[in-house]
Amino acid sequence: MIRIPSPSRWLATGLALICLVGEALALDPNHTLSQYLREQWTTDSNFPGGAIDAITQTADGYLWMGTEKGLVRFDGVNFRLTSSFSEFSGDLVSGLTTDGDGRLCVIFWGAGVLCYRDGKFVNLASILRRTTLEVASSWREEDGASLLTDLTDGMLRVRGENVQVLASPSLLPPSLVLAMAETRDGKIWLGTAAGLFYFADGRTTRVTGISDKKINCLLPVGDRELWVGTSKGLYRGNGTLFSRVNLPPALATVEVLALLRDHDGNIWAGTTRGLFRINAFGVSFNDESEFGGRGINALFEDREGNLWAGGERGLERIRDSVFVTYSLTAGSAHSKDGGPIYVDSENRTWFAPAGGGLYVVKDGRTQALKSSLLHKEAIYSITGRKNEIWIGTQHSGLKRFEYRNGVIGGKTYTQANGLAENSVFAVYQSQDGAVWAGTLTSGISKFKDGRFVTYTTADGLASNTVSEILETRDGTIWFATPNGLSSLSRGRWTTYATGDGLPSNSVNCLFEDSSGVLWIGTSRGLAFFKSGRVQVPRDAPGSLREEAFGMSADKEGWLWIATSGHVLRVSNQKLSSGVLSPAEVSEYGAADGLPNTKGVKRSRSVVADLDGRIWFSLTRGLSVVDASHITNTSAPALPHVEAIMADNDPITVGELVRIPSSRKRITFIYSGLSLAVPERIRFRYSLDGFDRGWSEPTAAREAVYTNLSPGSYRFRVIASNSYKQWNDSEAAISLEVDPAFWQTWWFRGSCVAAFLALLGALYQLRLRQVARQFNIRLEERVRERTRIARDLHDTFLQTIQGSKLVVDDALDLSTDPIRMRSAMEQLSVWLASAMQEGRTALNSLRTATTQTNDLAEALRRATEDGLIPSPMAVTFSVVGVAREMHPIVRDEIYRIGYEAIRNACTHSGASRLEVELRYGNELALRVSDNGTGVDPAIADRGKDRHFGLQGMRERAARIGGKLTLGSSSGSGTEIRLTVPGGIIFRKTIAARRSFFSRMRTLFR
Repeated sequence: MIRIPSPSRWLATGLALICLVGEALALDPNHTLSQYLREQWTTDSNFPGGAIDAITQTADGYLWMGTEKGLVRFDGVNFRLTSSFSEFSGDLVSGLTTDGDGRLCVIFWGAGVLCYRDGKFVNLASILRRTTLEVASSWREEDGASLLTDLTDGMLRVRGENVQVLASPSLLPPSLVLAMAETRDGKIWLGTAAGLFYFADGRTTRVTGISDKKINCLLPVGDRELWVGTSKGLYRGNGTLFSRVNLPPALATVEVLALLRDHDGNIWAGTTRGLFRINAFGVSFNDESEFGGRGINALFEDREGNLWAGGERGLERIRDSVFVTYSLTAGSAHSKDGGPIYVDSENRTWFAPAGGGLYVVKDGRTQALKSSLLHKEAIYSITGRKNEIWIGTQHSGLKRFEYRNGVIGGKTYTQANGLAENSVFAVYQSQDGAVWAGTLTSGISKFKDGRFVTYTTADGLASNTVSEILETRDGTIWFATPNGLSSLSRGRWTTYATGDGLPSNSVNCLFEDSSGVLWIGTSRGLAFFKSGRVQVPRDAPGSLREEAFGMSADKEGWLWIATSGHVLRVSNQKLSSGVLSPAEVSEYGAADGLPNTKGVKRSRSVVADLDGRIWFSLTRGLSVVDASHITNTSAPALPHVEAIMADNDPITVGELVRIPSSRKRITFIYSGLSLAVPERIRFRYSLDGFDRGWSEPTAAREAVYTNLSPGSYRFRVIASNSYKQWNDSEAAISLEVDPAFWQTWWFRGSCVAAFLALLGALYQLRLRQVARQFNIRLEERVRERTRIARDLHDTFLQTIQGSKLVVDDALDLSTDPIRMRSAMEQLSVWLASAMQEGRTALNSLRTATTQTNDLAEALRRATEDGLIPSPMAVTFSVVGVAREMHPIVRDEIYRIGYEAIRNACTHSGASRLEVELRYGNELALRVSDNGTGVDPAIADRGKDRHFGLQGMRERAARIGGKLTLGSSSGSGTEIRLTVPGGIIFRKTIAARRSFFSRMRTLFR
C-alpha cells in the first residue's frame, strides 16, 4: 500500500489518463483478457520496487513511473531509479504529466512540481515566477495546457510559462480535489471525497445521481460523456445524468482506482480486485490481486498501443499478440500436442488434438463434440464438404459425420467395408465428391459411389504410406509419401524424386497457391512444381531448409509455413523467383503469442479459413493469425545514447564529450525505445572518423572501440522496431579524444625536428668521415711521394749525380784513353747501381701484401728479392698463429719492415740478419743484424738529407704502433715494431666497432 495520504493515490490515478500520444495499435476488442500477451516486472525481475501511482510516456519514448521509492524510468529493458530530488527530498512522487512539448513534469503531493528543461529538472514555481505551488490534482488539456488545483491559489491553467487563475479556493469544492477531467463542452469536473462537482461559467456545481461520495478517478469520452470511478463501483454520465454501470455481481461494488479508454474504444478499469474491460462484447475480468496487491492504481496506453498497469508490487504490460492460442477444455490446450485442422464451408474450424477428441471453433468460441463414434484414439486427418465431415483415425478406419445444429451422426468404414487399412493418416475429398483415404502401410483407398478402390505401389504409387493428399485446379490428385511425390492425372501415374529436383524423397505436405504453383514440403525444406518440373528456391534462408510440416496462404498472397523449429511468413512470388533475402523472412515466436514454434506431422496442419486467417497446429495447441491485422507500419524505435564509458569509468554525456587521454576502451551504451517487443529491436551504429559505414544489424546495446587515436569523432546509432522498420532519425553524439603528451602536435613536431637534426648530424658525420678518408688517402699519396722523393734523392739521384761527375771528369781529358776507360768502367758500375736502386724503388711501390694477404709471406719475399748481399745469412721466423689484419695497417707494417731490411742490407755491413714476426695480443715485428750499428745521434735525429728512419717513425705513429731502435757500435742494430691487436686484427675491430660500422654503411 502507498505510504502517502490517500488523496494522492486518486490524484495519481487521474494523471494516468491524461496522455494518449499519437496513433497506436490498440488492443483488439475481440480477444479475451487471457488471449492478450502479458508480462510483469516485480522486484524479482529488475523492478526497483515500490507501489506505482502514476505512469506516463515522454516524447522521447521513455516510460516514467511515480512510485513509492521515487521516479523510475523504463526503456523496455532496464529500469533507472531517481530516488530523491534536492528541492523535495522528503516528498514522494504522487503524479506525472507532460507539457505541450511532451516533456516530463513530476508532481509531489502538496509540495510542488518539477519540469524537465534543458537536461535538468526545474521547479515549475520558478518558471511561473511564483513563490510556491501546492498541487493536489491535475489534468492535461488537448492543446497541451495543464489544469492544476493548488491548495493556496485555487484552480490554475498553465500554458508554457504563463499561468491563468481560473478559480480561487473559495470557488472550489470544500473537500480536497482528488481527480480532475475536462470534457469538450468546457466543463471541468472535480472529484472529491465528498462527491462529484463541475466548474463552468465561473462557478462550481455539485452533481447528483452518484450515491458514492468518494470519487477516485474520472474519464471523459467524447464531447460530454464522463465515466466516474468511485470507492463502491463505476458510473457513467452524459454530462447531466449519471447511472451505475451494470457489472457482474462480483464487480458491482468493487472500488475503481483507475480508468482508461484505449484507441479501439475499450474501457479499462483498475480496481482493488484486478483489471476489467468493457466493450460491445461485454465485460471481461482478470483477477490481478496477487500482482496488484491492494489494487491497480495506474493505467496508461503508450504510443504503440500497449496497456500498462501499475500495482503495489510492480508493473505489467498488456498487448495484442499476432497469434491467438485457444484453450479447448477446462485445462489448457497448450499442454496438448497438435493434430489435423479443417475449415468447413461455414467457416468453422475443426481440430483434433493428438490426445484425442474433436473440437470446433466458431466466432472465437470453442466446443467439444461428443459422439458414440468418437473414442479417445488419435484422429489423423479431417476433411469434408458442407455439413459432411470425414475423419481418418489411428485404428478405427474412416468415419463419416453429419453436423446438424451441433448434433453429430455418422458411420464408420473399415477393412470389412473394403478400406485398404484401418489406420488412415490422410483423408481428402476431391471436387467430384470422391473421398481419398491414405493409409499408413497399404496405399490409397478411393471411396465413390458406395465402394472402395485401392491403389498401391503396384499401380505406380511411390509408397504405400501416404502423408497428404491434394487436388490441384487442373484435376490432378497429388500424393505426398516418404518415397517421393506421386500424381494421378487421367488415369496416369507419375512419380517425382530427388533425381527430378526434390530436396528429399520424404514429402510431408502440399499446397497450391493462387497462381497455380504447387508447393512441396519435404524433410529438407521447400520445393515447388511449376512449368512441369520440380524446382528448389534459390538461395533460400536456412529456416526454409528445415523440415516442413504445413503450408497455406493468406488473402494477400503471403505464404505461411510451419517447420520443425519455426513459424514463417514469406512472399511466395519472391521465394519462387529466387530473390528472397533473409531479411524478408518473418519469423514468429513466443513474443507473438505462440506457445511453441514446432510444427506437427499431420495431414493439413496449416489451413486458411474463409476470412483469410491462418490456423496452425503446433506441438502445444491450436493458434490462429489474422494476417489483415499485421501492419507494415508501426511506431518507430527511438534511439538514444544512454552512457559512455572510458576504461569502465563513466563519462558525462553532453553535446560534446571529451575522452581523457590514454583510454584504451571506449564503450557506447545505447537503447531503442519500442516498448512492445524490445527484444526484437535491432541497431546499426557508426563512428564517423573511424568506421567506413554502418555496422551490421545487432541486438547488442553497446558498441566498443579500442585504441582510438586522438581527434574528433561522431557516434551515430539508428534502431529498427519489432517489424524490422528502421527509423530515419538517429541519435548522435560528438566526442573529442584528448591526446597523450606523446600524441600532441608539439611532441610529434619535436620528434620530427629531432629526427631531422639527427639525420643532419649523421650527414655531417658522414661528410667528415669522407673528408677524413679523403685526407688520409691524400696524405698517403703525399707521404708516398715524399718517401719516393727521399729514396730517389738518397740513392738513385746521388748515383746519377756521381755518374755525371765521372763523365764530366772524363770529358775534360778526353785525349787520355786509359782515363776514359777507367771512367767508363766506373760509370758502368754506377749505372748498374742506379738501375738496382731504381728497381728497388719500383719494388717498394709494386710489392704489396694484398697480393697474398699474408704479411709473413710478403716479408719473406723481401728477404729473397735481391736485397740481401751474398755473404749475409738471413733468418726469418713466425711465432704464433697468423690472423686476419686490416689491409691498410698491414701494408704500413710491411713498408716499415721492408725499409728496415733494406737499410740493414745496404748500410750495416752485417754478416747475419734476423727477421721475426710474432702474433699474440699484439703484433710484434723485429729486424736485427750484427753490423756496425747506428750512431746515436743519427738514431735520434736521422741523417741529414736522408728520410728512411724518419719515414719509418711516421708510419708507426700513423697506425698507432710503437717503433724502437736499439743500436751500439760493434753490436749491430735492432728495430722493433709493436701494434696493438685492437688496431691490426680484423675480428677485434669488428667486435668493437660493429655498430658504428653498420651506421657508416647506412650513409655510404
